[in-house]
Amino acid sequence: QVQLVESGGGLVQAGGSLRLSCAASGSTFSINAMGWHRQAPGKQRELVATYKKFGSTNYADSVKGRFTISRDNAKNTLYPQMNSLKPEDTAVYYCSVGRYAYSGSYYPDYWGQGTQVTVSS
Repeated sequence: QVQLVESGGGLVQAGGSLRLSCAASGSTFSINAMGWHRQAPGKQRELVATYKKFGSTNYADSVKGRFTISRDNAKNTLYPQMNSLKPEDTAVYYCSVGRYAYSGSYYPDYWGQGTQVTVSS
């Protein structure tokens, strides 16, 4: 079992930045990949970025060039850095722990509780 706690959300003006964090606890030795997702009101949850065990990252086209994701392995904490924020980035952001299938798709197994990010225009 892995427990995840997100923090760092809030209200920011368009063009601003926020740094989120996702702290993992429990069976962290088993973590192969972590993901960052978001869900805007009335929309499906979407995968924003993933971080694989040995440091490779992937980003959705909608955030590429603006968001970066890093991990402090000693603290088992993931840090999504969001720059040049837009009103359409407003959503509840969730982190996950999961795995990659042979197909290359990421499948989350554990979820955090989410943190609200609101970008004002």
